Amino acid sequence: MTVDAARGVVYAPIGAPAWDRYGGDRPGDNLFGSSVVALDARSGKRLWHFQLVHHDIWDLDAEAPPVLLDVPRRGGARPAVAVVSKSGYFFLLDRSNGKPLFPVVERRVPTSDVPGEAAAATQPIPSTPLPFARTTFSLDDVATVTPELESYCRAWIAELRMQMGGPYLPIGRDPTITFPGRLGGANWGGGSYDPERHLFFVNASNLGHVEQLSKREDGTVTNVAPATGRFSDRQRRLMCQQPPWGTLTAIDVRSGKIAWQTTLGVSDQLPESVARTGRPNIGGSIATAGGVIFIAATDDARFRAFSSDTGNELWSSRLVASAHATPITYSSRSGKQLVAIVATGGSFLDSPIDSDELDVFALP
Repeated sequence: MTVDAARGVVYAPIGAPAWDRYGGDRPGDNLFGSSVVALDARSGKRLWHFQLVHHDIWDLDAEAPPVLLDVPRRGGARPAVAVVSKSGYFFLLDRSNGKPLFPVVERRVPTSDVPGEAAAATQPIPSTPLPFARTTFSLDDVATVTPELESYCRAWIAELRMQMGGPYLPIGRDPTITFPGRLGGANWGGGSYDPERHLFFVNASNLGHVEQLSKREDGTVTNVAPATGRFSDRQRRLMCQQPPWGTLTAIDVRSGKIAWQTTLGVSDQLPESVARTGRPNIGGSIATAGGVIFIAATDDARFRAFSSDTGNELWSSRLVASAHATPITYSSRSGKQLVAIVATGGSFLDSPIDSDELDVFALP
């Protein structure tokens, strides 16, 4: 959660309703699931809400802390709250009433073929900015990073006759490829903000999932193995769609446009000529007044610094294990700036657990 201490308001991101792959037993939009809710900090009274995903059957919940910022507008700064989630969309809302500051359209989305499931007919999709993570997939998007990967992925798709398509494609009775996927888009780390440059930074995983639903004899619904799993060659940890597989994006909150997007992470198991693919990531970034973004997050066990202005990678350091966490920066008693990150591996990305370290960096 995030607190606006001056206004006495708590901004709470809410998870997806359970069970988060099938909603036949919970008809309707399912408020306040997959929403951001503003509460009076003293009484707990709901002041407003904004639902990011109606009738969430993809586990695209709002798990990242909302970010409070002031947006330059004619007549002065507009208090706003920025919200990102696994949906891959960026929502900028008026902090006082929850109204979008950039247009959000209720767009028609596909229906479900699962008996008893009534998927929402429309979903709220911002007209600007564009999604910061992949939301669609077709056969034209199969990875060609190596011939072996392309062959593996095409054979897998054909064998299971996978369904594929655009945003909010419901999980079906046949194996279905969903993007961003339940570990895709923006995860727990959320975003960071540079108030001088008016840029919001968010890292994302393009990590699709293959899922399939079936009814049990008692009428309940479950995921069906072996169709359920990440849309990847799990043995080689390579994704089945074209890169980038991980990104860092800067969004200008004045215009709603993407200022830049850069690849985040390398695939060390690939030849150097094709290794800059981006990698799945969990953990957030920090933006500093010096115009530098620090981020680890990726499953390639790197800690990196990027230019806030351009997105160029300035520096990286190999860690003992992946750091699926958000760094902090602070000053020593002598005034030296330090940057620290916890590196343990693990997380839902199944990174090797090779350490239990707090790593601290500083300039000479």
